[in-house]
Amino acid sequence: KFLLPWSVIVNRIFTAPVLMWEAREGHPGILFLIAFSGAFFGDVFDGVIARFLKVSNAALRQGDSFADVCLYSAVFWSASRTFPQIILEYKSPLLALFCLQITLLVAGLLKYRRPVCYHTYSAKAWGLSIYIAAMCLFLTHQDGWSLWLMIGVGALHTLEETAITLILPNWNYDVLSLFHALKLARTTEASAE
Repeated sequence: KFLLPWSVIVNRIFTAPVLMWEAREGHPGILFLIAFSGAFFGDVFDGVIARFLKVSNAALRQGDSFADVCLYSAVFWSASRTFPQIILEYKSPLLALFCLQITLLVAGLLKYRRPVCYHTYSAKAWGLSIYIAAMCLFLTHQDGWSLWLMIGVGALHTLEETAITLILPNWNYDVLSLFHALKLARTTEASAE
């Protein structure tokens, strides 16, 4: 049962170097778009598959988060190689978003001694916005609303997950939103009394 969701996760990890190889000279081809699309839709469905098979656990969800970091870091690197001028134009908001992500990582490590992997609704929205921005960029070679959408959704998502980290006393996975975190924190507090 674990084989199928783990294979989808591992596929995303191995897709990352394929994307980077395709973009190494700044001219990714159709293989880049196909590989990225396959990995993205795998990301959409791996959690669904795990829950359907009733095999979702902490290790699987942490692996999923690691695969996301590999995949989307490769996409960013590929965009930097292919469209350096566009990435340079957005350096300030992208750097701010990166700093927010580092703050979330550090907050999780300091509080729980490991990275968080909440898989919130906002994380899913950010993943979708990254896919839209990347496809717009690599297909039309133009920036615009999709990059701003990706940056805005990413900032909101990271702020939400940082707030969740501050609220929850114990490490948890699959916390769908700040509302769910508040409810979980109240339940934990009540059971401790």
